[in-house]
Amino acid sequence: MSTRQPADLLIEARWLLPIAPANVALAEHALAVSAGRILAVGPAAELRERFEAREHVVRSRHVLLPGLVNAHTHASHALLRGLPVRGPRSSWLRETLAPIERRCLSADFVRDGTRLALAEMLRAGITCFADLSLHPEEAARAAAAAHVRAAIALPVSEAPTPWAESATAHLARAERLWDEYRSDPRIALYFAPLVSHGVSEALLTRVRRVADELDARIALHLEEFAALTEPSGPGPQGAPGVEDSARAPPGSPWLRQLRSLGLLRAGFTAIGATVCDEADLELLSRHGASVVSCPQADLRLGARVPVVARGVDRGALGTDSPAAAGALDVLTEARTAALLCGVDAAQALRMATLGGAAALGLAARIGSLEPGKAADLACIDLGGLSGAPGSGVHDAIVFGAARGQVSDVWTAGRAAVCAGRLVALDEEELAALPMRWAERIGMEAAA
Repeated sequence: MSTRQPADLLIEARWLLPIAPANVALAEHALAVSAGRILAVGPAAELRERFEAREHVVRSRHVLLPGLVNAHTHASHALLRGLPVRGPRSSWLRETLAPIERRCLSADFVRDGTRLALAEMLRAGITCFADLSLHPEEAARAAAAAHVRAAIALPVSEAPTPWAESATAHLARAERLWDEYRSDPRIALYFAPLVSHGVSEALLTRVRRVADELDARIALHLEEFAALTEPSGPGPQGAPGVEDSARAPPGSPWLRQLRSLGLLRAGFTAIGATVCDEADLELLSRHGASVVSCPQADLRLGARVPVVARGVDRGALGTDSPAAAGALDVLTEARTAALLCGVDAAQALRMATLGGAAALGLAARIGSLEPGKAADLACIDLGGLSGAPGSGVHDAIVFGAARGQVSDVWTAGRAAVCAGRLVALDEEELAALPMRWAERIGMEAAA
């Protein structure tokens, strides 16, 4: 009779990157999984002796790391690739994206676009994403059906949207969705005031109070909000103007506005850092806020050098809209951050994993290879790139690997990609979606 402890899965890899502690690469290690959670991490020989696993996976030239976290995207925009992308961001949103969304945005569009994006993200090693859609219930259902972890935005606007006609109606629908998913182990919800639709102090204060009652997070796009607080712009009601530099408190005007509204705190996520300087980032970090940087989309939308929240404990990476960034690829976001923004490879990988988890309020569940956390995992084939110990493995991933080298992905211990093949979704069915929607959108545009 075997005395070994039962496990569902044992994964051996050439290298393990636990992420916590930082700057560590473990050679010839293994990870045991049971009931969707990490049971143990240790030398492969020891774990083979300790556990009797139902499934044993050996990846002799690979690195095993936590699944990547896409901390901000609009997943359904995977159906809108091919749109012209020219900055500045505000003009692109208003003149290019908004008209086509008015024509095609529907529950069916969000459902199909999110499913297509899920397949792409899983193949790229992304096991968790934060999504902003004007049909959030469809995005949540698509993620849940694919067994993928997601943080789904609850959009709030005083102006009519495809989801609701007023702020009260948005909040009422948000409350119903909150009740539906409040106990779901994979789907988290957060509030997202739609700054591009215009916001007032009253709305932001109202959202903050509801979020306080529910212990919910709030996310806001910085560049869009900053544009409203500029003295030349309309600004939120009561927004402060430019103060004399000798008397002004620290931080940009838009940052002081957020602080005066009680939003600058833990549980607040600032998306996009292109309007931040070092003092702004330091202030955000000091108040416990998270910062999500989307360097590829920022570059395509006119940022001369994207700003990445290095040094911010809850600094994370996102792809923003795939219509702007071109790909749902957090590995490339990490490389861009490292090449252009002074972030080293280990920092970039932390932002792509544990930093993203922290920004979504999920650091206790995912983002590092620690016993008790969910077995959301990605395996990357490094081939001949993995010879160097320590930080060399981090460099090999960030500067040498591409999403096509992701060989295996697990979500809560469940195989989603195996030996490079997607097993969680029907690839043939999804392959037909872009053409079908391109024809449909084209017909509607002609009409």
